[in-house]
Amino acid sequence: MEQFEQRWLETEELLRTRFGKLPDMEGILFLIGVNELGKLPRKNFSKEQKQDLMHIAVCTLLCQLGYYEYAGRDEEGWPHFHELKSVTAAGIKDQEQMLKECMIRYFE
Repeated sequence: MEQFEQRWLETEELLRTRFGKLPDMEGILFLIGVNELGKLPRKNFSKEQKQDLMHIAVCTLLCQLGYYEYAGRDEEGWPHFHELKSVTAAGIKDQEQMLKECMIRYFE
């Protein structure tokens, strides 16, 4: 647990240095989603597109643990995933912990 906390602090510092402030969890998911989309960030993503970007991020992160697999891109270039198994983390705290662990690996 102590090693996780140290690695998470290092990840937060990386993000704070890169963006001038520390994004919250939704912000981090949005950044990962935009990165995975691979297009230049736009200021005018619709609310639905922002949700889609965060979904892309969650799927990307959970691919590390075998919950999803990359299925390819659609005609507009958006990535899609297949669910391989249901997420087993019960409760918000466990899910957040699991995502943080995946985020650490993503940014390393």
